[in-house]
Amino acid sequence: MNLFFRISAILFLICLIAGSCRKNDFITDPSAKLTFSTDTVWFDTIFTGIGSATRYLMVKNLNKLPINISEIKLAKGINSKFRLNINGTSGNNQKDIVINANDSIFIFADVTIDPEIGDIIEYDQIRFKINGKYQIVHLSAIGKDVHLYRDSVINTQTWTNEKPYLIINSVALDENQQLTVEKGTHIYSHRGSSIFILGSLRVNGTYEEPVIFEGDRLNGHSSVFFTDTTDNYDDVAGQWNGIYLSNLSKNNYINYAEIKNAVNGVIVDSVGDEAYNQLEIHNSKLEHHSHAGLFALNSSVFATNCLLSDCGYYAIALTRGGNYEFYHCTIGNYWSGAGEEPSVYINNYFVNEQIVYVYPLTKAYFGNTIIWGNTATELNVEHYDVGEPINYMFENCILKIDPESILNTSDINHFKNNSINTDPLFNDYYNFDFTLKENSPAINTADFQISNLYPEFLNYDINLNDRFIGNSPDIGCYEF
Repeated sequence: MNLFFRISAILFLICLIAGSCRKNDFITDPSAKLTFSTDTVWFDTIFTGIGSATRYLMVKNLNKLPINISEIKLAKGINSKFRLNINGTSGNNQKDIVINANDSIFIFADVTIDPEIGDIIEYDQIRFKINGKYQIVHLSAIGKDVHLYRDSVINTQTWTNEKPYLIINSVALDENQQLTVEKGTHIYSHRGSSIFILGSLRVNGTYEEPVIFEGDRLNGHSSVFFTDTTDNYDDVAGQWNGIYLSNLSKNNYINYAEIKNAVNGVIVDSVGDEAYNQLEIHNSKLEHHSHAGLFALNSSVFATNCLLSDCGYYAIALTRGGNYEFYHCTIGNYWSGAGEEPSVYINNYFVNEQIVYVYPLTKAYFGNTIIWGNTATELNVEHYDVGEPINYMFENCILKIDPESILNTSDINHFKNNSINTDPLFNDYYNFDFTLKENSPAINTADFQISNLYPEFLNYDINLNDRFIGNSPDIGCYEF
């Protein structure tokens, strides 16, 4: 019995000590603090009525003992526009969250702002109660009211810069209708969305107020692996599908537009009415597209003073023949994941189930244009010669072409007065600045007669600099 009582006493003592340790496992000091990865979680610009991208907050316990957070909640409670996921559990009010010494948890947050007139700001706080004291982290979101188009088919109308337009699951302009987009208008498209044109698209931007087409990701990048979330999505490709000009569309006109972040910036489908140019595009930038900036199929395009850059495959693809003219354009494709595809690709055929269909290439003309990038060859022309016209010409251009290329740059029927493999010396292509350095070979070397072919489009460069002041004009869309 004495042995039994001794063992019982020892066990009781062990339990008493263990219980005492558990009681003292957590910090009880009211001055104990949590450490946060930021004091304010920002949501940049959120479209009203549309949920935001998720942001995160890291909550750290840098103390030497575990800490018990007796409550984590949103200050506005059920009236908050924000939603939380705390350490893997959804809910805006949770209790007894334990963080071990020198450990951390993550809180993920998103927000939906109800439709309002004009821009609004939504605030809230995440409140942490520890040992009777509170710490707070601020939540802040800027809301923007928009015209929302979701799975929409529209008729003739005008879009203005009164407030932005947001497209979800695509918008289609019906046949024989016209969509006019006035200067300064901002058009955002959600992932997977397209702008389908069966009628006519008229984009009337100006140098001071261009029309902008882009994806709707406005928040900075947010990753649990990096503390810097200042990067934004301005140059991230593939965020939406792009503008599609169908074979029913005609008389499309784009001036001073910035079209970016899509899979294909603009697709121009086969010509429906040969009396019209399928697309006229002037003074515009097509950048940061995962496939192509401009992709044309047996169509007609007339382009001046355009910049095309940062495209995953082609800056310009002219396929299945057609009729194309490009004057004073700059193609600078330094895609970071560049493969073997050239910046400019031209062909006159289509292959389906081993059958080759050949189309007339009536014209593919490039004058006073730069075609450059980070692959060995930035130009390729492939064609079948079966009696259909094969007319292409590069005149007074700066071209990057591998000497081993199959292209014969000495053939005067297709190449005239070009500068081959002479670096145009862009100012800062890494940051998408394709203006010219002071020693660029493009300066004062444009062909005056080409520049004077269409004075209404070519007298001024994309930045409204007069091409005819001083010496000869410069090659490309930028005057030095």
